[in-house]
Amino acid sequence: MHRLTRVTMGVPNVAETIAYYADFGLNHVGDGSFATLDGGEQLRVRHAPYRQLLELGVGVDDADDIARTAARLNRLGVVSTETGTAVAAIEPVSGFTVRVEISPRITQQPVLATPYNGPGRIERFGRAPGVVRTSAVRPKKLGHCVVGTTDLDATMRFFTEALGFKVSDYIGNKGAFMRCSVDHHNVLALAAPVNFLHHTSWQVDDIDDVGRGAAAMLSGHPDRHVWGLGRHHAGSNFFWYLKDPAGNFSEYYSDMDCVPEDEIWKPEVFDGVQGLFSWGPPPPPSFLEPDDLGALMTGQHSAK
Repeated sequence: MHRLTRVTMGVPNVAETIAYYADFGLNHVGDGSFATLDGGEQLRVRHAPYRQLLELGVGVDDADDIARTAARLNRLGVVSTETGTAVAAIEPVSGFTVRVEISPRITQQPVLATPYNGPGRIERFGRAPGVVRTSAVRPKKLGHCVVGTTDLDATMRFFTEALGFKVSDYIGNKGAFMRCSVDHHNVLALAAPVNFLHHTSWQVDDIDDVGRGAAAMLSGHPDRHVWGLGRHHAGSNFFWYLKDPAGNFSEYYSDMDCVPEDEIWKPEVFDGVQGLFSWGPPPPPSFLEPDDLGALMTGQHSAK
């Protein structure tokens, strides 16, 4: 495995949600599908009676990877569908599909490090680059998604034992950061009273673009603000969270930890605030328990 390929989210208000992600900086390529600069098509917005994750795509290199994934699923008794270029299975708790598919690796052209002055260190003269940028912020790739699950252990087993994700860190006994690439995490599973899509996370160049992107999104729409600016401890990334019209959170992030070799990384357990952030304003209660959880419980019960 080498990356997330795409997220397909179901929402009841498709047109409004499409307009939001166009404002967010993703390229609408038509029919509710969006592309990032480096990752190609990475978001699909589809109709559903309540907001939810419908499908998560994971990229692998070749048919041998597909066969190995199918074998793991079979050994664990997980029903799957294999086509030779992809294998799909249903996550047992939330019911969304995970599609492991042959996909090209993302090749990102290096972005020159932003010069920042510091005590005894002059890296730039004149105004800071982040101050004079005028172009709109455009996410480079889909980094990760976060799902709430009513059975954290079962969701973790599905991603690690059945699909082959690796655990990077834990939030006490309430969550697990898992990776399918060199990024610190591509999926975070959180214990929750209802199954839901918490947020999707999108890479931008640096902390200036995290701030510029959020500022543009909040101009005329202060209700979109959720939490930021800050820096996480697990993953170390800068963040700013916003809310789409369906109630899903979306994150601009930069400077994520990378784990190129398993032997240099040992998962840690973070409790309390460390599990959430290193610095920044405290998260609002709605970040941990979104305001629509009751409605989601009702919607999922009605759909059964």
